[in-house]
Amino acid sequence: MRIPTRSLVICAVLLALAGTAAWLFERSGEEKAVHLSAIPIRVVAVKQQDVPRFASAIGSVLSLHSVVIRPQVEGVLTQLLVKEGQWVKEGDLLATIDDRAIRASLEQAKAQLGQSQAQLSVAGVDLKRYRELSIDNGVSRQTLDQQQALFNQLQATVQGNQAAIAAAQVQLSYTRILSPVTGRVGIRNVDEGNFLRVADTQGLFSVTQIDPIGVEFSLPQNMLPTLQGLLKAQPAAVVQAYLEGDGDSGGTLLAEGHLTLIDNQVAANTGTIRVKAEFANSGARLWPGQLVTLKLQTALDQQALVVPPQVVQRGIDGHYVYRLVGDKVESVPVKVLYQDSALNIVAGVSKDDKLVSDGQSRLKPGATVEVAAETAAPEDVADRQVQP
Repeated sequence: MRIPTRSLVICAVLLALAGTAAWLFERSGEEKAVHLSAIPIRVVAVKQQDVPRFASAIGSVLSLHSVVIRPQVEGVLTQLLVKEGQWVKEGDLLATIDDRAIRASLEQAKAQLGQSQAQLSVAGVDLKRYRELSIDNGVSRQTLDQQQALFNQLQATVQGNQAAIAAAQVQLSYTRILSPVTGRVGIRNVDEGNFLRVADTQGLFSVTQIDPIGVEFSLPQNMLPTLQGLLKAQPAAVVQAYLEGDGDSGGTLLAEGHLTLIDNQVAANTGTIRVKAEFANSGARLWPGQLVTLKLQTALDQQALVVPPQVVQRGIDGHYVYRLVGDKVESVPVKVLYQDSALNIVAGVSKDDKLVSDGQSRLKPGATVEVAAETAAPEDVADRQVQP
């Protein structure tokens, strides 16, 4: 039986299409298998830049000058001229004490001085006359000596009267209580009309300096050489004070100051050394007794190799990273030179190396990987403010 040529052509075409479809299906399966075996990852590039190093500590804000106002003479409090919470300047009148008794004593001392001066004047005239008479033996030597002694006695009396007046004037000045410092008035303990005694320990109120203000904190003793260098540095080492955090973790920057003092000894029981910093505080953002987080710049690493913290892994033999090579990864041991919440400074890799930042838990050296389409942008640590 003879088969038509047209049917043979159709059969040949169908067989060719079937073969092509089978080949394509097999190839698709292989590619799918390869795709399924690739581990999805995210990568970042190693950056090279200047990085400041910081030391952090918890510090306590303290006033550089705080005074409890106490009476220096006894008497009735006649006036309180300031209110609680009021800002005062050095030399401002704060309160007055009844001064009538002291003024009376002062007037009495002045009267005694006048009497003594009159007696001294008469004695001086007589002494001069006796000296002239003694030349011609008009008076005896004994009389002259007695007059000289009286004159000296009256001179001493005048000096005593002058001292009594000065003492009364000092006592009178104590009845006007002046502010010894520029600062803020605290809560008062007495009211007008109360009798004040010198022995009272609580005082009328306190005046506390707010601007400038200090902060005291402690750092490990192994930082002593660094602190000594920072204390001598020009310009002075910058200290930042934060509320509830250190800036990297979202804390609020309250003020910037400078290092002023290192204590003269290390605390033997804690192995730490006390340090002080001073801050301009015109906005009163720092308050005595407040706890703040401090950041002190201790160094500046120039052209350091930096990566985000999540890139560095820790193994039995130390720190390592996964570096992308083609479509595979390799494990590279690194040394962490410095770390904080924002970055790590590492050694052992090169600038622009692609390192795995996410997906390390499924990786092993030589694993096939696939870089995610939306690669997480590495933290641009160059935007961090580098302190001078």
